[in-house]
Amino acid sequence: MTWTAVVLAGSRPGRDDFAAQFGTDMKALVPISGEPMVRRPVRALLASASIGEVLVLSQEPERIAAVTPGNGRVSFRHSAGTIAETMLAICDDPAIRWPVLVTTADHALLDSAMIDQFTKDGGGADVAIGVVRRRNLLSRFPETDRTWLKFRGGAYTGANLFILSSPAVRPAIELWRSVEQDRKKAWRVISLLGPAVLLSAALRLISLDQVLSRLGRRLGLKLKAVRLSNPLAGVDVDKPADHTLVETILAGKA
Repeated sequence: MTWTAVVLAGSRPGRDDFAAQFGTDMKALVPISGEPMVRRPVRALLASASIGEVLVLSQEPERIAAVTPGNGRVSFRHSAGTIAETMLAICDDPAIRWPVLVTTADHALLDSAMIDQFTKDGGGADVAIGVVRRRNLLSRFPETDRTWLKFRGGAYTGANLFILSSPAVRPAIELWRSVEQDRKKAWRVISLLGPAVLLSAALRLISLDQVLSRLGRRLGLKLKAVRLSNPLAGVDVDKPADHTLVETILAGKA
């Protein structure tokens, strides 16, 4: 199966103080090991045998295109104001070849092995979400600061990797739009399933797979969590400490 990859390289409204520390107004252009950050996930996607076309979305695609090496498989397009609106536009685009793998410009440590594992293990799901176990990541980088989703059987952080099988996933994106501003507050997402499930999650009486199964039944979709074996899949570049960690890893000093 050949996948279309979508790289979200947009900016949130207002000033980006993190990007400004590096002399730019776009996080995707923050330098990592001497090159704009967005180049790294694009290069990893092109290196994966799973990926066909790569579509990079940004409010200023011409600026992203100017710093990304030319390749006939890569194209650039304007994104909408939010991630949900951007992905709904993808669902409505008849030119998109499905299935779609979605990642972000700040996934600076993404590599082809992660991509190949994710597409292999996530195949067959309508929506798949990449996650990394807390124990795996902290065993290697105990000081790293992540957002942890805690369930029975373990805690996880997101890997900024998603599978969308077809335009039929639109209900899941609509649901995401309703909680997009609270995307790092797991309780807000789980609360959509009702107080009983929210309490069960708070008490860690329910697993991540059980939550996704219930959510999938509500949406009429098959949802799946893909536990990535490489803990580096759980590291993105969202703040100065992340930037320092990623630079250290790439320099072989971590």
